[in-house]
Amino acid sequence: MAAKYEELLLEIGCEEMPASWLPVITDNLASSLGSRLTQARIHCEGAITAFNTPRRFGVSIERMHDRQADLEETITGPPVSASFDPDGSPRPAAMGFARKQGVQVEDLSRVQTAKGEYLTYNRRQRGKETTHVLPDVLAETLRDIAFPKQMHWDATLDDGHGEFVFGRPIRWLLFLFAGKVVPFVIGRTEGANVVGVEPVRSGNVTYGHRFFCRTGEPGLALCVKSFADYKKTLRDGYVLIDRDERRDRIASKLKKCAEKVDGNVAPLGQGSALLDEVPDLVEYPAVVTGSFPDEFLSLPDEVLSTTMIHHQHYFPVIDRNRQLKANFLAVTNTPRDNVARIARNSERVLVARLRDARFFWEGDRAHRLDERLDRLETLLFHKKLGSYRQKSERMALLASKIAGEVLGQTDAAEHAQRAALLSKTDLATDMVGEFPELQGIMGGIYARDQGEPEEVWKAIYYHYLPIGIQPDAPPIRGDLGVANVTWAALSIADKIDTVVGLFGVGEKPTGSRDPLGIRRQAHGMLRVLTDLPELVGLDSRISIGSVRRLARSVHRDLFDVAEKRETVFFLDRLRYLLEERGFDVRNVRAVTHGDIDELRPLDALRKLKVLPEFTDTPDFQRLATLFKRVKNIARELSTAELHESERSDPQLTVLLSEPAERSLLDEVNMRRAVIETAVSSGEGFREAFADASKLGPAVDKFFTDVFVMADDVVLRRARLRLVKNVEQLIVQLADVSELVQES
Repeated sequence: MAAKYEELLLEIGCEEMPASWLPVITDNLASSLGSRLTQARIHCEGAITAFNTPRRFGVSIERMHDRQADLEETITGPPVSASFDPDGSPRPAAMGFARKQGVQVEDLSRVQTAKGEYLTYNRRQRGKETTHVLPDVLAETLRDIAFPKQMHWDATLDDGHGEFVFGRPIRWLLFLFAGKVVPFVIGRTEGANVVGVEPVRSGNVTYGHRFFCRTGEPGLALCVKSFADYKKTLRDGYVLIDRDERRDRIASKLKKCAEKVDGNVAPLGQGSALLDEVPDLVEYPAVVTGSFPDEFLSLPDEVLSTTMIHHQHYFPVIDRNRQLKANFLAVTNTPRDNVARIARNSERVLVARLRDARFFWEGDRAHRLDERLDRLETLLFHKKLGSYRQKSERMALLASKIAGEVLGQTDAAEHAQRAALLSKTDLATDMVGEFPELQGIMGGIYARDQGEPEEVWKAIYYHYLPIGIQPDAPPIRGDLGVANVTWAALSIADKIDTVVGLFGVGEKPTGSRDPLGIRRQAHGMLRVLTDLPELVGLDSRISIGSVRRLARSVHRDLFDVAEKRETVFFLDRLRYLLEERGFDVRNVRAVTHGDIDELRPLDALRKLKVLPEFTDTPDFQRLATLFKRVKNIARELSTAELHESERSDPQLTVLLSEPAERSLLDEVNMRRAVIETAVSSGEGFREAFADASKLGPAVDKFFTDVFVMADDVVLRRARLRLVKNVEQLIVQLADVSELVQES
């Protein structure tokens, strides 16, 4: 009987979940279910539709086979030689194998392999009905879902794995296939078997909005038959299950409400994902407009915005001059016309927060930042690295040297040192204590308020940035203004001090865990080094080692046991940054080989921008393939031996006489100037790669016609010198062996 396609609908109803969880766990549910269905040999057509609201998430599959695919497999048994006597009578090995498969010996087949002839059995297993398989699939899927935090809620699954933990307790389970309920039970542990505590059983019911309904009473069970029926029923129950629809609805209503007060929704700024967060806070979104007294507009915009966005999830409103208005927009979970009451309550809460902010603002400005340096002594950065006062002093030394020695801007060194010394003082302010999102920002504002130069206060304001690794992640050059160099020096100093210091005391990221944000710090520093021309206007090709050595000098009292781990870490982070920008993994590895301290991220980026023009050309692939052999042979002559040979032996032009080796030597000498000029200047990489690719035919001819490891010691060393020269010339540009295409 041919399999039919039917619809699957799964909804997991939970206690309300944090908004930040929902997108991830919904995707997790869809991918895990798809994988488990594949493993169960249940074929699906089309995509899995995932959906969520704050108290539910689920999936729908429009077309899924109603039966497992049949299982066909060949099982290999014992060798034929061990299975039969000379007269052909079966031995215990053959009889045991047949018995295990549930067949007679004569039903077995034979197959010839490289190791000899073996008995086999071609087994075919009839697939089960999908309805009978789905409970096991769901149990596995539920246990697959990874939550940031798991909750023990006295639940069990009948799958042999005992207690069932989940992000939030499950309150209902809608589980339909072909319009019929798939039986599934989430049981309760022995300790939870009390009156009023029942197992969760799958059914055909869902639940609408908690407080609103078109007919009947809110919170009553709603029966559904299909996904289409499910969506309509919930919509009638004031629940929109499509997250994109909720987001679009919010965006549209925000715009209309802002226009009613003659304004626009304010840009949310760095680090705010409010418009992406609020759809996961509501099931049926509406927007109300509120206001607050004009007197609070005297507070810095950053304080007002942070209070509204980060603490209340409100949207600020700006006027036509892009100035904040005394208005805000709040997203609510209600379809009813009670906006006036909601607005009043929202205003009351916001005004209380703004009064706190004004109190902190006025109190903090009574003291200069310099006066807070002693307070930093009481704030611990790390138990083995000291206080924030000690970190600030290290940063001041580093920032001064980075500005003067590394960036070559000696006139900016003093400002960089001053900015670094004051950069953490806002951690000792009441404002940052209450609004930690404003650290750095408030330091810059207070520095500006006390008369610090723009080069200083802006460097403090932006020094935590960049956080993202993409080229368009803040800050931008226009924001930095004259503080571009001091900011770069301070940003690098802060991040390299943190990474090198924490590695030095034994802290390191492990797997997905990075509680101290070491990866984030490294990414930020590498982003600055990679994008210096765009961010700062300096064509400075800074090596990782130049800043790393400075940081290690201020941490010279730390053990060096972490140096190797730290080296691998920086290499991995640089490769990650470049790969995330869309560059091919092979190309990234080619341009980031060798000593990490000598790597210049800006050079790596410039190479990657032109390398794709060559990687797939026949000449370059030929060179890439040959370069593996070049590297292997070059190992026979160390760099020290090469230098000694160049000092003591005659010139290669004297020692080499074969046409193929003379031709390769000429090609090396001809291409050297272009390649070495590009490497030393950081310009002309396109021409350098073009010249490198022209070496391929000569290298090929050399390996075809010349035996490198000649018996004559002098000749052998000369030929090794030539191969070593080829390797050193090309590898300073890129390790092209990484570019060999897999067949």
